Amino acid sequence: MTAPSVLPVRVMVEDVWSEVRIELPSSTPLGDLKAIALRQAGVPGDAADYHMKYLGAELQDEDRSLADAGVVPNAALVVLPRRRRPLR
Repeated sequence: MTAPSVLPVRVMVEDVWSEVRIELPSSTPLGDLKAIALRQAGVPGDAADYHMKYLGAELQDEDRSLADAGVVPNAALVVLPRRRRPLR
């Protein structure tokens, strides 16, 4: 079975507790998905300050494609700040 050319995914952006739905080619790099999700959620700042998790594991190589990372259609990913923020 081959990966679909367009892959729908759901990305929860923790900073704003907002889920964005995105459809991208399965060849899209993970770093691009992260940047798009942050932009669509309205989070300002640098995407390098965030990391992404899938199935509980951090996706460290953001140059890999969605298909290479094993992301399936309608998968749920999470974008989190790299550093914890203090409670106020």
